[in-house]
Amino acid sequence: MSEYAHASKSALKLKGVDPSISKKKKKKNKDKDKERERDEALQALESVSSEDSKGKERKMTKAELAYKKRREDIEKDRIKKRAQLSHKDKVEKFNSYLNTLSEHYDIPKVSWTK
Repeated sequence: MSEYAHASKSALKLKGVDPSISKKKKKKNKDKDKERERDEALQALESVSSEDSKGKERKMTKAELAYKKRREDIEKDRIKKRAQLSHKDKVEKFNSYLNTLSEHYDIPKVSWTK
């Protein structure tokens, strides 16, 4: 016989608790939970945005407006410059740049025989 033959194989029983009472597990409907969470998030965002519109609105100063306008102008110019060059033009420009570099930047050949 085994050493554990006399051990109880049933679940543990607590004193003073009726063993017939057991909690039933709830079945979760994941789709409804996800929809509910989405709705709550949307409502929270709407309430925050409505609070912002009701609260103090921060107006930009003249300097901030000028800075923002200048940034937009610079960005537009940058985009125009990039749009003007075709791929062929970019390649030619890059090749001409490489030709102007001195040979100092070239990788020298290494020969172990000499």
